[in-house]
Amino acid sequence: MPELILITGGARSGKSRFAVELASSLSHYVTFIATAVSLDKEMQKRISTHKRARPSHWQTIEEQKNVASVLSSINSPERVVIIDCLTLLTSNLLLDGEKESDILNQIREIADKGRKCNQVTIVVSNEVGWGVVPATKLGRDFRDIAGAANQIVASKANRVYLLISGIACKLKEEKI
Repeated sequence: MPELILITGGARSGKSRFAVELASSLSHYVTFIATAVSLDKEMQKRISTHKRARPSHWQTIEEQKNVASVLSSINSPERVVIIDCLTLLTSNLLLDGEKESDILNQIREIADKGRKCNQVTIVVSNEVGWGVVPATKLGRDFRDIAGAANQIVASKANRVYLLISGIACKLKEEKI
């Protein structure tokens, strides 16, 4: 049965760990779509730490921009898909010069496919609007687009979790 789950929260709140635990509880067969770009040694270390936290038998697909098309190629009722993370995808697209409307259209497509495909799709995203107003236009654009992206996925999700200090708070659950 298809299901779309959103896991959101602040930086270092335990979102990815919770997504891995949830996916492991749902299926042995997991595809992890990683959106991070390894631009420096510190980011390489973060990516390596995330990889070590996942079971080695999971399939990992590194895709920084075309997540909707990757999601279209996966259609298996036994499989769980994790997209980690929506805010990095948004950042990648924004820095690549994509317009807000095109970014949000891809987010809608991801949410629609996650809701309709045969598998469970877990989307991890950051809540970025709880901090200070960014000083630059690019920062404010990112914050605004990320907030809109989270709203799109949350509105279509069957379940939504907010992670606070490693604790998952269920915000929404639709019976499927």
